[in-house]
Amino acid sequence: MLTGVGVLLIGIAFLIISIFLARALNNVAGVLKGVEKTVDQLPNHFNGVLEETGNLIHESNRTLADLNNKLEQLNPLFYIIEDTGNMTRKVSSSMLDFATSVKKKSNSIEHATKKNNVGGLYGSFAFGYYLWKKRKN
Repeated sequence: MLTGVGVLLIGIAFLIISIFLARALNNVAGVLKGVEKTVDQLPNHFNGVLEETGNLIHESNRTLADLNNKLEQLNPLFYIIEDTGNMTRKVSSSMLDFATSVKKKSNSIEHATKKNNVGGLYGSFAFGYYLWKKRKN
């Protein structure tokens, strides 16, 4: 009789464990069905993403082509700006050379007038004569 009660208790425990496992497996099956639905939708979403990516790349290529075209049209402007900069540099360089030579000459004239104690009017005439000669040359 004790053996029968033991077997009955083992059977009841087995039944309880089986019900618990059945419910757990049923929940797992529900989760797997949700995963299956999600996985089934992935190819459609992936195709949409790939299509949008292709459109983005196409638009990027068109934008780059348009940008290159506009830059090609601006190249002459950049060449003009470069030429203007070079001319300005040459003119300012020659003006600097002229100003430097005038300063040297005026310093030498000033030194000569101080040395000979001839100031003012004579120095102005000498400087005017120097400028007149420079213009003639």
